[in-house]
This record gives sequence, structure tokens and C-alpha cells, in this order.
Amino acid sequence: METTEATITKQYTLKDFKSDQYVRWCPGCGDYALLNTLQKVMAELGVPPHETAIISGIGCSSRLSYYMSSYGFHTIHGRGAAVATGVKVANPKLSVWQITGDGDCLAIGGNHFIHSVRRNVDINVLLFNNQIYGLTKGQYSPTSKKGFVSKSSPFGTVERPFRPAELTMGARGTFFARVLDVDLKNSATAMMAAAKHKGTSIVECLVNCVIFNDGAHSWLAERDFRADRLIMLEHGKPMIFGKEQNKGLVLDGFNLKVVTIGENGVKASDILIHDAACDDTTLHMKLALMEAPDMPIAVGIIRDVEEDTYDAGVEKQITEVQAKSKIKTFDDLIDSCEQWEM
Repeated sequence: METTEATITKQYTLKDFKSDQYVRWCPGCGDYALLNTLQKVMAELGVPPHETAIISGIGCSSRLSYYMSSYGFHTIHGRGAAVATGVKVANPKLSVWQITGDGDCLAIGGNHFIHSVRRNVDINVLLFNNQIYGLTKGQYSPTSKKGFVSKSSPFGTVERPFRPAELTMGARGTFFARVLDVDLKNSATAMMAAAKHKGTSIVECLVNCVIFNDGAHSWLAERDFRADRLIMLEHGKPMIFGKEQNKGLVLDGFNLKVVTIGENGVKASDILIHDAACDDTTLHMKLALMEAPDMPIAVGIIRDVEEDTYDAGVEKQITEVQAKSKIKTFDDLIDSCEQWEM
């Protein structure tokens, strides 16, 4: 068959999505790894740069829009979700990504966040969570642990932190994943799944701020102990973890419990199977809210369910109304208005 221009599929590489801007993050910042992973994922997705839009708010993470060779909009503090929604509804064919941080997204932007999730706008949100305000030099954020000492809480915070998974599922979210900045392979898997999901996809990225909150996720990130401290969830597979792959999760009444396969009569068949597509959020919530040191931290794709999207609904509604309307031109609109002769 003769090859024509229409049948040629462009193969993209990381360089196609890499801008010429100098990356201005502190040496050792976890944001570098996520930027590199996102560029690789976009190349693999095959969506052209001119059909991609990166929307960000304010914060260290929000600089990322400058470092992508695509359309981009560095917006104002906390308003990334609102702008990303407008971009997607105005041009549904665009692949829209919102880059945000725990301060930008969950403090001043909290209201926009929960409503974009509730509406299920088809955008992909990377929520960089380093549990600190880094750009403004070290104030505690909505995800900082209770008792955390910072420049704005010198005697320790007295607040309980937000948990992004809890907010997402409380707002009827359809996709939630969690990744660790040093785990590039699984970060790429989660971003790829987020891109393919129709609706608002939230990927919580556990990021280390080497200057103002170094080691925030060190319990989980330490290579020698990581296998025993995190559980990588995969749809349809047993919830097994550990260096020896002999630990797993079972239900103990209404709660999750860690067991060891081969001890106390526990068999591999007793281990729970992960169902990311289950519409009920009960087990997804329990998995997402597991805390150290008694339980492993869940990473990977925790929730991925299908639901109608906001932007598709708006587009369909406009088409239906246009088909029924007698107003086809601007002149028709003027003629439909009440008029007087002077």
C-alpha cells in the first residue's frame, strides 16, 4: 500500500516536549524526576505538543509549565483548576494537564479542586505534595503533619492535615493514584493511566523538598526498606508486598490487616484482590488512608472508575441546543430581540 502523509504516525521523544527554558528548581528537588517522567509519558502517548496544554498555579511545582514544549498557562494562586476547566471545555480535543502543589491546590485552591473533581472534567492533575510551602520559604501547608514545626508554626501546628485521597473520593472522584518521586517506573505507569482515564484524574506525587522539608517521605523512600513499607496496587492482582513478597492485606471485620503468607494458616488465596474499578469507595478509601508504621503506604492506581465527563456533557448540550435553535447567525440573534422604531 502506498504510504501517504495521512497514514504517517509521528513518533515523539522526550526532546519534543522539552522546552529551552532553564529549569529553576533546587538541586536534588523531587520535581526534576516528575518533570522527566511526564515528558517521557507524553512522548509515549503520542499526543502532539500543539494538542497539549499545561496549566499551573503558583508554587515551585507550578513552574513546570515553562519547562514543557506545549501550550501552557502559568495562572494565579489556586486557580489552576478553574482555568484548566475552561481550557478543556473551550477545546475538548486538547490534552489538558494541571500541575499544582499541596498549598496551591488544597489551601487557596481547595474550592476549585473539589468542584473540578465533582464535575469530572477530563483533565489530568499532578498534585505535588511535599507537605510544605517551598516557594515562599517554609511555612506549613494543608498537608503538613500535626505538630510540624515551621516558620509559620514555630511551636508546632495544632491543625489536622488534609489527605488528598479523602478529598478526592469525598468529592466523588473517579480516579486517584499515588506515586513516589524516586520511583520513576511506577510514576510513569500512573501518569499513563491518568492520561487515558476519561474524567478528572488525580495523581498525588509524594515529593521531597530538600531545603525546607527534607526527608518528609524518607520512611517510604529509603531503598533498603521500600518494599516492606509500600504496597504497589495493581487492578486485578493480589495485594501482596514485602521483600519476600510474602506479606498481604486481608479484611479483619471492617478494617484492613497485614498478614504473612504461610503463618497462622494464611494462604495466598486469602489475600484481597485489588479492584480499582469498583464504584463503591469504601475499600479504596481504606487503602488510600493506610498510615505508617503499622500499615504499608498504598501507591499505584487506587481508584479508576468510569463516569460521564463534564466537558463531554457541555459539548453534547451545545450541539443539541444548536440543532433545535432557529438562531443560526448573529443577524438572527439581533432580529430575535425586541425592537423599536424611532
